[in-house]
Amino acid sequence: MRQAIIHPGEDGYYVAECPSLPGCVRQGTTRDEAISNIREAIRAYVAALEEDGLPVPEERFDTLPVG
Repeated sequence: MRQAIIHPGEDGYYVAECPSLPGCVRQGTTRDEAISNIREAIRAYVAALEEDGLPVPEERFDTLPVG
């Protein structure tokens, strides 16, 4: 399970990024598409690390809504 941050980008797309996996960023025309794309990217990122025999970073982020 990984945390993802989703926010509207300046170009009208939604941007999704996984802070615990550096460079793991995707976008989509809708929020749902961005979520689907980041899920796929996270799976591919972790699979590539494992295939190369590299350590997979642990999830180390916690979110807290602040208002």
